[in-house]
Amino acid sequence: MITVLGNNIYHKMIIYWSWWWEVNNEQDKLARTILTVSVLALLFLWYKCMLFYTTSLPPGPYGLPVVGYLPFLGSNLHERFTEMAHKYGPIFSLQLGGKLHVVVNSTDLVKAVARDQDQTFANRNTPIAASVITYGGSDITFTNSKTAHWRNMRKLLVSQVMSNACLKASQIFRTREVRKMVNEVYAKIGKKVNINKMAFDTELNVVTSMLWGCSKSDEGSYIGDGFHEVESKIIKLLGAPNMSDFFPWLSWFDLQKRQRDMQRQLKIDRAVEEDGRKDFLQILLELKDQRDTPVSFNIIQIKALLMDIIVAATDTTSTMVEWVMAEILNNPIVMRKVQDELTEVVGTNNIVEESHLPKLTYLDGVIKETFRLHPPLPLLIQRCPDESCKVGGYTIPKDTLVYINVWAIHHDPNNWTNPLEFKPERFLNGKWDYNGNNVKFLPFESGRRICPGIPLGDKMLTYMLASLLNSFEWNLPKDEEFETSDEFGFVTKKKKSLVAIPSQRLSDASLYMG
Repeated sequence: MITVLGNNIYHKMIIYWSWWWEVNNEQDKLARTILTVSVLALLFLWYKCMLFYTTSLPPGPYGLPVVGYLPFLGSNLHERFTEMAHKYGPIFSLQLGGKLHVVVNSTDLVKAVARDQDQTFANRNTPIAASVITYGGSDITFTNSKTAHWRNMRKLLVSQVMSNACLKASQIFRTREVRKMVNEVYAKIGKKVNINKMAFDTELNVVTSMLWGCSKSDEGSYIGDGFHEVESKIIKLLGAPNMSDFFPWLSWFDLQKRQRDMQRQLKIDRAVEEDGRKDFLQILLELKDQRDTPVSFNIIQIKALLMDIIVAATDTTSTMVEWVMAEILNNPIVMRKVQDELTEVVGTNNIVEESHLPKLTYLDGVIKETFRLHPPLPLLIQRCPDESCKVGGYTIPKDTLVYINVWAIHHDPNNWTNPLEFKPERFLNGKWDYNGNNVKFLPFESGRRICPGIPLGDKMLTYMLASLLNSFEWNLPKDEEFETSDEFGFVTKKKKSLVAIPSQRLSDASLYMG
């Protein structure tokens, strides 16, 4: 009887072992095989796991012994969790390996987590890959929010990079790089342009200029053309499922080589010590190892902070430029309205300046509607309460991993009329911003963990899009099939890269020369 039961469980695991990774390498195949065999040997732990499922916890599905619900998750977690919310309710729990996870899917419960009990839920449970790339969680994203180090880092970033005065002072960098972008696109008129790659390079040049006074395109700059590939690997590894995160006792083996692969990406951090000593980096280096001041940073903390800024700014912005352009190209009426507004505000005999941006209200609505339909982090970054608490009448134990399903909230018909329809007019009433005050719209989080880079990201996203749409007409290649499906990950991207063909829109070719 026991043998038959064991065989049944084994075969079930083989059939359903299809959570959000794809088995495309020998490491993942080996990891699954080892875990599947371990299930039979560790069957008795199932009873311990079942103790978690008491009536005080949020409802949720039962899983298999030891592995819990892992084998049944599927690929697109944001969509899968939304389906589960329809079955189990706006808050549900599930055991994934050795850790309890809770998913919040409604505005009322988001208020409880991100506003009412924000301080309790503001900590992180840092995945292994994230710990590697942030030097043990020494950055803003994963550092404990109750520490003085986290407060000092965030305060310094906001005051020295994201303040109005600093953004005004760095306008020259944005203007220079956006005009370079327009000039480079002009050189490709009639040819296919990879929208994401173009936006990534422009944003990277701006950010590196602001941080240490030189851009990727400057002579002698340390960042080569391979940086886009490196950052893509970092983002992919951050979103890849790692068995060691669900079963900490396996972390020593690094079965899927996630830790090893992420360590290989750290070779880019040498630039922090080798290149540029200006601007924000100079400020950080002056604070390095100071012992007689209340604010001090060591070189590891400096590298972690710079890694945060570069990766977050470039990847998210380029991803959203691609999504916005995709939605505009897929909606000719929206395209016409955007360009009519640009013609009125800027004109076809002029180039876009930052002073034009506040007047582009319809483009702003298009961008916000794209964030609603395609939030770059659909589950945000998991929170982890530092003490047991109550949410929605249920107990959330200390150290539970809590996800806010922003994708579900942004697609909820109770929050949005015809939520699957792309309708920028929703955001033209002036009541919406990115500050997390309205929990129906949370692309950048809320509370203590809200993204500190919103001012720069918003400005660069709007500036690049306005320049591309005012300077050029855009058409999709006739030989390529167009679609807007996404691919789940740490940052959810367009499954198929957007390629478009530009043609001249401005009246005078000399305007493209910068």
